[in-house]
Amino acid sequence: MSRTNLDLLMTFPDGSHLVISTQCSKEREFSCVLYTAILGEDDHASFEVISNHLSASTSLSAQAHAYDYALRHFPHADSLLKKPPYLIWSGPRSTLLQ
Repeated sequence: MSRTNLDLLMTFPDGSHLVISTQCSKEREFSCVLYTAILGEDDHASFEVISNHLSASTSLSAQAHAYDYALRHFPHADSLLKKPPYLIWSGPRSTLLQ
């Protein structure tokens, strides 16, 4: 099972959310995915990918790229959109065999 961190960027008037996930690969490449999220009454959530493959060599650069993409996608949300830095998940910990 993979794990994903999510950081809330903003809440839309209809109660849905714009969230971001930032991950770091083994190659130390950072990437971000933007999602819309709808939370159900039973605490289940449904997600729709808005954009992925927003990557860069640093976390802040990837997040800035994602932030700019969100501003272009939602141009009237500039005062509501949370600015970087966001949470980062570096992936599963690897263990060294001795």
